[in-house]
Amino acid sequence: MTTDEGAAADRRDGLWGAPVETEGMAAAVIDADGSVAGWTLGAQRLLGYPAEEVIGRPFGDLLAPTGTARLRHRRGHRLEVELRVSRLAARDGAPRWLVTFDPHPDARRRLASERLALLSEASTRIGTTLDVMQTGQELADFAVPRLADYVTVDLADSVPLGEEPLARLGPDAGRIPVFRRAGVASIHEGIPEALWHRGDPVFVPPASPFTQVLTTGKSYIEPMLRKSLGTWLRCDPQRSRVIRRTDMHTVMMVPIQARGVALGIAVFVRTDNPAPFEQDDLVLAEELVDRAALSLDNAHRYTREHTAALALQRNLLPSRLSGGPSLEVGSRYVPADLDHGVGGDWYDVIALPRDRVALVVGDVVGHGIQAAAAMGRLRTALRTLADLDLPPVELLTSLDRTVGRLTQEDADSPGATVSGVGATCLYVVYDPAERHVDIAGAGHLPPVLVSPAGEATVTEIPPGVPIGLGLGHFESVRIEIPDGSLIALYTDGLVEFPTEDIEFGIRRLAAALAHPRLPLEELCERAFAARRTPSPSDDTTLLLARTGPVGVHRPPGDPAAPDDGSPGR
Repeated sequence: MTTDEGAAADRRDGLWGAPVETEGMAAAVIDADGSVAGWTLGAQRLLGYPAEEVIGRPFGDLLAPTGTARLRHRRGHRLEVELRVSRLAARDGAPRWLVTFDPHPDARRRLASERLALLSEASTRIGTTLDVMQTGQELADFAVPRLADYVTVDLADSVPLGEEPLARLGPDAGRIPVFRRAGVASIHEGIPEALWHRGDPVFVPPASPFTQVLTTGKSYIEPMLRKSLGTWLRCDPQRSRVIRRTDMHTVMMVPIQARGVALGIAVFVRTDNPAPFEQDDLVLAEELVDRAALSLDNAHRYTREHTAALALQRNLLPSRLSGGPSLEVGSRYVPADLDHGVGGDWYDVIALPRDRVALVVGDVVGHGIQAAAAMGRLRTALRTLADLDLPPVELLTSLDRTVGRLTQEDADSPGATVSGVGATCLYVVYDPAERHVDIAGAGHLPPVLVSPAGEATVTEIPPGVPIGLGLGHFESVRIEIPDGSLIALYTDGLVEFPTEDIEFGIRRLAAALAHPRLPLEELCERAFAARRTPSPSDDTTLLLARTGPVGVHRPPGDPAAPDDGSPGR
């Protein structure tokens, strides 16, 4: 490089005034007055400046004001380098110098340490929930602006985003792959780079790097994106326009995959940052995506199980409730939020001989499909025992023995791994002829009774032990209740809050229900509105029953409602 021939070769390579690739070398050509006359792509990658920003400027502008060899990065931070200067011989005789700069070994170590710290931070910022869409957005948010100026996370149609999977759409019998946008982030307000936003279906041409990445499972990097404007982007005019408009100039596409299954694709783009993506950037992007893929896979599998458990539970719960001619009934059931999963709540209203009615609410320990299945077995067993018209205490005792026997039979099955079923239960029998209720509990919360005058009380009952422990010790209590009274059975998801005693929650529920003449649906609304948290970590169930002939209770202000404060009969 110190000969006329070398200098001439440098001119032919475009070293004077345009960025070129010189085996990855980070170098600049300095003329006699100290101005930058040449700039390599390696220099652009290292310092962030494109050639048009530095050609003609004093090289001293790039030096950090320190006593050591440090250059100023385009983004402002200092980069410690090793400088080598050699004279170039030119035919015109003008003196020029070639300055090469490599990151100092200490700087390389710091860079490696910074990347490790970045990945460590990513593990705490990506995948904070079991929500597929949220995880996709966390990946996009984390990568901007740390790695890219614009990032999208699109999941393939085989990944349910907490809902039914997308069908393959398109004009040619479904040949065009469909993605759903789960995450998008940009350094620019309003995200002008985005053709689609979160939740939108994203269409891509079949012959493109997108489908190539998804089908091969291999990443794609294009340092100079504009070179593609005449290739695969010819079939994608929308993307071509937005690339030109927003000055996208470099792109990486990384597959999101887990356990050999393609989940989607993450796309990283630079607009304002002039440095093209290089192999080190791709390695970092792949490591970030790998961490997100684990969380997405967990969320995907959890969503699938949650959906199945919810469907199972809803199919096992009664689709229609009837209290007969003497009892008006209503209910409200809300499953746990996505992070905690479906629980084992159940409720039932069972007709008994002599116009009596049994009201049941229970809660199986645990979450997920196993809890929902155990709930179904308990509900079926209890209904069978209720058909025998057993008193509440005898029914709970028989139910406890039945559950113990079923658990033992499961445990005796070859290869079975069975844990005992534990559940709480409240069993209430209303007798309209005698106007009383018999109540027995198996470790469940006490019912709330509201008098016709609106006085709400939490009924004291013998606590009992949960079903499935095999202890079988239960007691019952009988309470007289007039027509127009309200009986409320519920599970702990309605009244339990982590930072307070559950008694406070029960009292809030009682206060919300102290309006016995309101429609039952409105009372359910009031009860759920009184909760301390809108997103419960457990299933929430409420079963309401109003005593007296059905149809005579009307809301206040109804012209046909009794005006003496007593319920109609």
